[in-house]
Amino acid sequence: MLVWLALSVINSSMVHTFLRHSLFYENPRYIMFICMVINDALQLTLVTALYVVSYIFRKIHASVCCLLIMTAVLTTRSTPLILAGMAVERYISICFPLHYGQMCTVPRTLVLISVIFMLTVTPPATDLLITVVKEPPRFFHANIFCDHSLLFRDRSIYYKNCFFDGAYLSFVALTLVYTYCKIMLAARAASAGLASVKRARNTVLLHGAQLMLCMLAFVVPSLQAALISLFPQLSLEIRYIFFLLVYIIPRFLSPVIYGFRDEQFRKYWTRYLSCHRGGAVQIRPLVLKVNLQVK
Repeated sequence: MLVWLALSVINSSMVHTFLRHSLFYENPRYIMFICMVINDALQLTLVTALYVVSYIFRKIHASVCCLLIMTAVLTTRSTPLILAGMAVERYISICFPLHYGQMCTVPRTLVLISVIFMLTVTPPATDLLITVVKEPPRFFHANIFCDHSLLFRDRSIYYKNCFFDGAYLSFVALTLVYTYCKIMLAARAASAGLASVKRARNTVLLHGAQLMLCMLAFVVPSLQAALISLFPQLSLEIRYIFFLLVYIIPRFLSPVIYGFRDEQFRKYWTRYLSCHRGGAVQIRPLVLKVNLQVK
């Protein structure tokens, strides 16, 4: 809960910084970044809530569980696609700088975000549709342990999700590899602005590392079950370690990649944080001065 609270404070300060300065929401790069931050904040909140609920209540109403699981799955699957979009934006800015203004515009960025939302909302929506058709109505009024495999029990859902996850994660991985190779070639051929090329290359590398951590979310359930069966006395520790590796650390990388590494955003973000602290400190002398005048 403390980790979730700390990351929520960081994410909220970034969103506030983004909204206060028009140069950010007129730039496609920062629009996709803030979508990533909001998506990760929502995903982290839902996963933390599910994690805490599984310990405190054990079983909850199936309809409530369905809403939480579907939203958590949607936000989890959105992250790799947003990563791919951000990598392509970096690739265009380095390899096609003269055409960047025509290719990367705010309307096109919003269309891309809408397409990502449609792609990620389709699998959980079909999961729900299949479950409504296959399960009896009383199933949604029962209390269950809130887990994806226990909520969506039909075997066809498992095969459908395996196909979908494999297809779009492969697409994202190929996109990151392609953009990284192109940026590497541009770095070798560049005679000026080499620092920006290296920065873009390192950003795509960090996107790849974040993607690898996100992909663990699709491998962990079976691996976690195997480890718990081998070491049942350490089941709580195993679940907690996987929770940190799969859901906490990847969400921490987003503020690191842009919040700390991007010079322009860091300048405004640190200014906001310093002003916020300074405002809290300067209130006391002002109040004391008013009190003296009253007396």
